Amino acid sequence: MEIFDKIISDRGSRYAVSGGPARDRKDIQALLSELKRNKRFAKATHNSWAAIISGEPVKDDDGESGAGALMLQMLERAGLENHLVVVTRWYGGKHLGGDRFRHVADAVRHYLRETGTDSDGAARSGTSGG
Repeated sequence: MEIFDKIISDRGSRYAVSGGPARDRKDIQALLSELKRNKRFAKATHNSWAAIISGEPVKDDDGESGAGALMLQMLERAGLENHLVVVTRWYGGKHLGGDRFRHVADAVRHYLRETGTDSDGAARSGTSGG
């Protein structure tokens, strides 16, 4: 699992993005469990995620209404299947309004760019993150 932490900060809210290959729901649960073994991520306000598993879109907003649908749209556009992307938010005490969607989209774009899955859906080899 690749994790890019502290990539966005706005009015006290902080964001991270992570993900990895997932062929089925069992893989998704394993990756989410791995992420949440880190107490910082386990205590996050939201761990929203999305994946397209063998053509089937799956998502969970984890309380960040609309985040999963936005993430799915971006994964579909990128042609990225069998891969989980998680956007984590630690709420900073001030509502962000529509800016939260911009931050979710920016986080997904960051992940796609850093992992090399942004254009053709095929990850580049030798990419590392963290």
